[in-house]
Amino acid sequence: MSIAIITGAGSGIGQAIAVKLAVDGYKVLVNDFNADAAEKTVARIGSNAAAHHGDVSNPADVAQMIEHCHRAFGAPTHLINNAGHVHQAAFTDLSVDDFDHMIAVHLRGTFLCTKSVLPGMLSAGKGCVVNVASQLGQIGGVELVHYSAAKAGIIGMTKALSREMSAQGVRVNAVAPGPINTPLVRALSPDWQAAKAAELPLGHFGEPQDVADTVAFLCSDAARLYVGQTLCPNSGDVML
Repeated sequence: MSIAIITGAGSGIGQAIAVKLAVDGYKVLVNDFNADAAEKTVARIGSNAAAHHGDVSNPADVAQMIEHCHRAFGAPTHLINNAGHVHQAAFTDLSVDDFDHMIAVHLRGTFLCTKSVLPGMLSAGKGCVVNVASQLGQIGGVELVHYSAAKAGIIGMTKALSREMSAQGVRVNAVAPGPINTPLVRALSPDWQAAKAAELPLGHFGEPQDVADTVAFLCSDAARLYVGQTLCPNSGDVML
């Protein structure tokens, strides 16, 4: 049985991933900082899902999330590190708190959640971790220096961890979406959105389902040769 924890799954990309994996037969633990949002995702899925309210940057909350998964379904076989937030500001206006909060949610959260599931995966000799990064971690973004730095860190963590874990049966990969039509992106200024869409070879943003389909592939046996990779559903924003 496949059991997935999806962080930040109360809306947007995380919700689409949770729904997709549930349709594919997974049991899913839906984590979100917003308890009501997590419950709404579970309501969409039904009995194959359970909601967990918690902050991925808080070690105690992460420990409780893992315990909840064990109680509800069993040991997680898959982890999708998706939790994040976006904040737009010129670099000269960034505060230390702005920077630290961005790193805490994205990079520290990915570290804590992954570290918490790895013992069980290593004991089983198999497992899969997919980290949701961003194309801004590859090319940077104006007024998004802290966000870009956090996402670049996730890509680096993915590569390094895959070198440690692949031979022990745990595959670690990442996705780096381009602009996706989610509440997080819609929170950015209309001018930024219009300018960004005009830069894309496809001329439009993607949808959460596009990212969910990519994550589902990386979680599947069809991706057994993929380790340390970053797949890029990004409307052509980055071409590697």
